[in-house]
Amino acid sequence: MAAETPPTEDAPHQHAGEPHEPGGLANRLNWLRAGVLGANDGIVSTAGIVVGVAAATVDRGPILTAGVAGLAAGAVSMALGEYVSVSTQRDTERALLAKERRELAEQPDAEFEELVGIYEAKGLSRETACQVATELSAHDVFGAHVDAELGIDPEDLTNPWYAAFSSAVAFTVGALLPLIAILATPAGWRIPVTFVAVVAALAITGATGAKLGGSDPRRPMLRVVIGGALAMIVTYAIGLLVGQTVA
Repeated sequence: MAAETPPTEDAPHQHAGEPHEPGGLANRLNWLRAGVLGANDGIVSTAGIVVGVAAATVDRGPILTAGVAGLAAGAVSMALGEYVSVSTQRDTERALLAKERRELAEQPDAEFEELVGIYEAKGLSRETACQVATELSAHDVFGAHVDAELGIDPEDLTNPWYAAFSSAVAFTVGALLPLIAILATPAGWRIPVTFVAVVAALAITGATGAKLGGSDPRRPMLRVVIGGALAMIVTYAIGLLVGQTVA
């Protein structure tokens, strides 16, 4: 799951005029994109495992064991990675909010001038910028500053547990497709059917990820399809070699 990395505590405030989406919408889009990427990872990694094992043996038992083990390990790895990453992001956001509180308490005049400067840089006159800063500060001085300077909603900080759960579920859903495809198909058709199913699924995830990101879907689709096809070809070749060597 991929969320945007916030500035570090030592980094300068966000430049005025840099657009940012409302916190809730930005976070939801990030989780959706992360879910698509997690499903894509589940599809590719599990397909590579089961195709490689199927190239070495026609027995369903080893294929099922390897596929389920890969699914479980991948889901846990994705969840742990997202938890650590988002926890770090949340700690950074909290540190930035604490820093802003200190600055507002210790140098309110300088902070007010900084807020006015942000609105001036967005195109407002000095008089209008002062009026906007004054009215927003009267309503919620802390919220006005963190929104304008940091682009952070204090009431909508990232949740590491939610990110971990979402990533694990997305990976599992993606991983189930190649696992079911290869187990539900007769031995002679397992690899071709799985290959086609995986390529079709990757085309869908690539297009979906591109749509969520607002870009043309053709090149992202091509990248993920080629990458997934190469992964299966490589693991198939390795499975054949290992199977022949063991035999």
